[in-house]
Amino acid sequence: MAVVASAPGKVLMTGGYLVLERPNAGIVLSTNARFYAIVKPLYEETKPDSWAWAWTDVKLTSPQMGREIMYKLSLKNLQLQSVSSSDRNPFVEYALQYVVAAACATFDQPKKDELQKLLLRGLDITILGCNEFYSYRNQIEARGLPLTSESLASLPPFTSIAFNEEDSNGQKSKPEVAKTGLGSSAAMTTAVVSALLHYLGVVSLPSEFSGPLQGDRVSADLDVVHVIAQTAHCIAQGKVGSGFDVSSAVYGSQRYIRFSPEVLSSAQDAGRGTPIEEAIGNVLKANWDHERTKFSLPPMMTLLLGEPGSGGSSTPSMVGAVKKWQKSDPQNALETWKKLSEANSALEMHLKTLSKLAEINIDDYKYTIIKCSTVTSEKWRDEAPEPNQLEVVKALLGARDAMLAIRCTMRKMGEAAGIPIEPQSQTQLLDTTMNMEGVLLAGVPGAGGFDAVFAVTLGESGRNVVKVWSSLNVLALLVREDPRGVSLESNDPRATEITGAVSALRIE
Repeated sequence: MAVVASAPGKVLMTGGYLVLERPNAGIVLSTNARFYAIVKPLYEETKPDSWAWAWTDVKLTSPQMGREIMYKLSLKNLQLQSVSSSDRNPFVEYALQYVVAAACATFDQPKKDELQKLLLRGLDITILGCNEFYSYRNQIEARGLPLTSESLASLPPFTSIAFNEEDSNGQKSKPEVAKTGLGSSAAMTTAVVSALLHYLGVVSLPSEFSGPLQGDRVSADLDVVHVIAQTAHCIAQGKVGSGFDVSSAVYGSQRYIRFSPEVLSSAQDAGRGTPIEEAIGNVLKANWDHERTKFSLPPMMTLLLGEPGSGGSSTPSMVGAVKKWQKSDPQNALETWKKLSEANSALEMHLKTLSKLAEINIDDYKYTIIKCSTVTSEKWRDEAPEPNQLEVVKALLGARDAMLAIRCTMRKMGEAAGIPIEPQSQTQLLDTTMNMEGVLLAGVPGAGGFDAVFAVTLGESGRNVVKVWSSLNVLALLVREDPRGVSLESNDPRATEITGAVSALRIE
């Protein structure tokens, strides 16, 4: 009776830094890179004397990390104790505690009795992240393979993550594989929360085949997943972030405005002596005032992600530097944020216009996109002789101009704050990318830095971008937009022969 749930990673296309403060919006695209959580009972049946037990066993396995952690969970006060190793996974630990607390807070007595029986059989939790969350650049180079999508696709699904050499104490140090910035901790937390909530009967998740989400029940259940996942993720991180990564992991691609941090105050009280069940009950009842509206790329557009392999940047320290600059130069900061907000809104408006134009007249839209996909942007107007086609081109050029304004403002903000939001190496790469045939947008996602670049391409032009990136030592990842949020899967992803990576490769 295993439950398998998955949640997607994300790319924050617009709203870097701004999304930290209400009422600024960010556009976040969910991707085909998914984290999976598998939950099943640890024991076949409860032992006859188990009614007297106050603790139950929990096993957490991460095959990619080569880790297995055993815990004892107190059924009385929901405290969790690691009994097997010094390794910890705070995201999964808080997810587990808060899910059981949510079940206790919402169930009546008969359901609580059933919950107790189920928990006494122990919990066996396995977590797996798609390869796309991690950088396998070093492994590809070590195998003597070219830096291409094909090489990435040749890696087995859920490839092991290499560790650094043991340190002087004989301890394995942290995983050496860099991440690709898709929000692995948010996707993992959301997958674990949703699988546990479904397994314990608190919610009923939509399945991967259920199509568009329907009905208030599914929506209300996803709201519970969202609240518990946001809470676990924030408390595990030790700070209240904007939450766009968890929101997209739950609901999929969207336009997002953050929640007020105060909604988490009762969860923060749980660390100061308030019983967990009471604290989580209060969090579930709190006024979650985040806003989200559905958003996805217009038709015939592809999201590409590239890994330049020039180091990595720490988001918290970049955010800290921007906040420091805001305090030291409030006037300039306010003007910069206003410009950035206007450019973000303009990009969003042009993309929405393109989606509408596709709805109104798909033939003219298709014709224009195909034509523009084969030439550089300065020739786009020449490809649209008809008025309807010209409307499409105007919106395409408007989106490009908005992206250039976003990049320019982000660069200035980085210079003022003394951090590399769009470093020189990235600027050259993005300019080269935006000047290629059929490229609509290129930018650094989220907080910027050296981690990754994204591009949005028209029609089939992505193939050429991937080739040029490869020649510039940029590894094109197998990541594409997939607007699906959290989902109940029909089986263990390791048993599925065709992986998401291989099917993503086919569109190249």
